[in-house]
Amino acid sequence: MSDLMKAVRQHAFGGPEVLVYEDAPKPDVKPGEVRVRVHAVGINPPDWYLREGYKMLPPEWQPPVTFPLILGTDISGVIEAVAADVEHFTVGDAVYAMVRFPSGMAGGSKAYAEYVSVPATELSLKPQGIDHVHAAAAPMSLLTAWQFLIDLGHNETNPLQPRQHVPVPLAGKTVLVNGGAGGVGHFAVQIAKLRGAHVTAVASGRHEALLRDLGADAVIDYTQTAPEHVAHDIDLVVDAVGGPSSGRFLRTLRRGGALFPIFPLGFADAEEAERLGVTVSATQVRSSGAQLSEIAPLLDRGEIRVVLDSTYPLADARKAHERAAQGHIQGKLVLTVQH
Repeated sequence: MSDLMKAVRQHAFGGPEVLVYEDAPKPDVKPGEVRVRVHAVGINPPDWYLREGYKMLPPEWQPPVTFPLILGTDISGVIEAVAADVEHFTVGDAVYAMVRFPSGMAGGSKAYAEYVSVPATELSLKPQGIDHVHAAAAPMSLLTAWQFLIDLGHNETNPLQPRQHVPVPLAGKTVLVNGGAGGVGHFAVQIAKLRGAHVTAVASGRHEALLRDLGADAVIDYTQTAPEHVAHDIDLVVDAVGGPSSGRFLRTLRRGGALFPIFPLGFADAEEAERLGVTVSATQVRSSGAQLSEIAPLLDRGEIRVVLDSTYPLADARKAHERAAQGHIQGKLVLTVQH
C-alpha cells in the first residue's frame, strides 16, 4: 500500500489560487487515533481564514504556521486503521468528525485529503439516515449552533470573554437568527424550533421557502427591510453573521434578553448592552465526538436537516473557495473524495 495520498495543500498564504491538488504523505496513526478514508469534506469559514493567514485576527492571536499545510476540519468517511489503545471503533465503521479544532487552527486538522488521522474522542459513528456528503457538511456548523444554544460540552476557559458562555432556555421564547440560511444559521433555526422557540429568520427573500420548510415562523428579507427596525421584544438574537455590525440587534431585544454573536470579533457595544440589560455572549466551537453522537439520532430521523449549497470534487477545492468568496451560500459547501 502506498505511503502517499492525494491532498489539497498550500505552500503560501493567499487567495483560492494557492490551493494545489498534489501528492502528500499519508498520515500515521498515533495512540488514541484512527485513520479515516475520507469520502467527503465539509468547508467552513476557518478554512479560508487560514488560507489567507488569519488576517482578521490580532497579530498575537495568529497561530504560527508551517508550510505546506492542508486545510479543513470536517470529514465523513470509513475507518481503515485503528490504534491499539482505541476501544470503541473498528475498521470499517462509517464515521464523521470535526478534527482537532481549535487545536489544529494552524493547519493541524488536515481534512482536505484522501486520508486523515482523527483522535477517537472527536469521532462519532455517522448517522445512518444520511450520506457521507451530508454528514461531512454538519460537524463544525452544527456543533457551533449546539454549543451556543444547547450545551457547551466542555470546561475550557473562554478566550473570547472572562466568563463561560451559558446557553439560555429556548422553550416558549422568541428567537431571531440573523444569517438564517447559512451554515450555522440554518442549524440554529432548526435547533431553536426543535426546542420550542418561536423563530424569526433573517435572510434574503430567495431563502424564504427553505427557511419556512426548516421551521422558521417568520422570515425578514433584509434586502427589503432592516431587521432591527421591525423586530422587537426578542428573547434571544443569534447573529450567525456577527462582526462589528452585531450591535444593531441590541435594540431588538427585551431587557434580560441575550445576543449571541457567532463571530464576536469587532463587537464594540458592550456599554450599550449593559445599559439595555442585555447579555452578550460567545464561545469558540470545540471538537466533540460525544456531542456528534448525541446529535446523530436527530440527523438520522430528519429532525435536523443538512442543506447543501453545492459540492465539488476534492481536486476542485479552489473552485469551492471561489464559490465561498461570492457569499450568499444556502447551507453548506462540500468536497467529495473519489478513491
